[in-house]
Amino acid sequence: MRVRLVSFGALKSAFAAGGESRELREGESVGGLLELLRAEAVLPADVLRSAAVAVNHEYAAATQMLHDGDEVAILPPVSGGVGNVALVREAIDAGLIVHSVKAGTDGAVCVFDGIVRDNTRGRKTLHLDYEAYEEMALRQMNLLREEAIEHFGVREVAIVHRLGRLQVGETSVLIAVTSAHRGAAFEACRWVIDTLKKTVPIWKREQFVDGAVWADGEPFPDEIAGTPR
Repeated sequence: MRVRLVSFGALKSAFAAGGESRELREGESVGGLLELLRAEAVLPADVLRSAAVAVNHEYAAATQMLHDGDEVAILPPVSGGVGNVALVREAIDAGLIVHSVKAGTDGAVCVFDGIVRDNTRGRKTLHLDYEAYEEMALRQMNLLREEAIEHFGVREVAIVHRLGRLQVGETSVLIAVTSAHRGAAFEACRWVIDTLKKTVPIWKREQFVDGAVWADGEPFPDEIAGTPR
């Protein structure tokens, strides 16, 4: 059977631009594919241990069986639309988004506005470049919105993330949570941004005065990590 391999962020150069096809034996698993890539030194063992795997835009466990035509994405830890969830390439208008989600039944709106700062650990930042596994990122962002509404009892959640090149001072991600009560809004907003940073496949490349690097991401949660730790 034949699958298509793609990678992003710091692993972008592992496969050909746009992905590459790979012949596998029938009944091969995600774990088996990772072992094959490790044996061929396509990706270093330490990279594979920290990566996650998605099959057809869904996170996959090592035991999941692969099928002919599957798209398999090897995802480094994330740097992390429809309706109130969107990936955009233009400047994010925080005021417009907040205004659009508020309603008369709300007693609070909590906003997280992530901004590009001018330095990281003492290195002067020139700009950032964000990229995403877009279809999967949108799906995961929509799931975050739905889970926040269900678990925290808030009325609405907006999640907008910028892609492409961002300058110092620009908004990279905006989250707005509306609720009848402030406590739920605060808790849901914090949970959404913390979870987004760990699970949504978005990466950033930091351009400094003295060079550029892919930003270290937070480790994937154990339940979606491609290789047991």
